[in-house]
Amino acid sequence: MLDFCKKILFKVSFDASLFKKELTKSMNWLEKNDAIKLKIWALTFFSAHKKIIIDVFDSIY
Repeated sequence: MLDFCKKILFKVSFDASLFKKELTKSMNWLEKNDAIKLKIWALTFFSAHKKIIIDVFDSIY
């Protein structure tokens, strides 16, 4: 499931609102361990969306 979430985020990374929507869904689907891995991965690859990533993660955990 983690790999699937990564693929989706790559495909929607061009649009900030769509990225936030898909990231929120991904964080809800994944177990906490995988969600943390996704956060680290997303911060590494999508530094332009850093605020969105941190906001979504903080709102869920």
